Amino acid sequence: MHPTPIRVTYKQACELLSISRDTLRNLQNNDPDFPKSIKQGTQRQSAVYFDYADLVAWHNSKKAEAMGA
Repeated sequence: MHPTPIRVTYKQACELLSISRDTLRNLQNNDPDFPKSIKQGTQRQSAVYFDYADLVAWHNSKKAEAMGA
């Protein structure tokens, strides 16, 4: 049994949502409901993460919208 992650990398977020990096970037720029990324550090090359629970909640809300709920 694997523990539920707290944060996921940019690459992992793409894999979880089955989308490309470009699509993820477009969601960040154009969907105000999409979870904000968390940057670890202040430098330009600092790693970027997403909160796992926020990604799941966003996905579930989009799924509910698509089903007409």
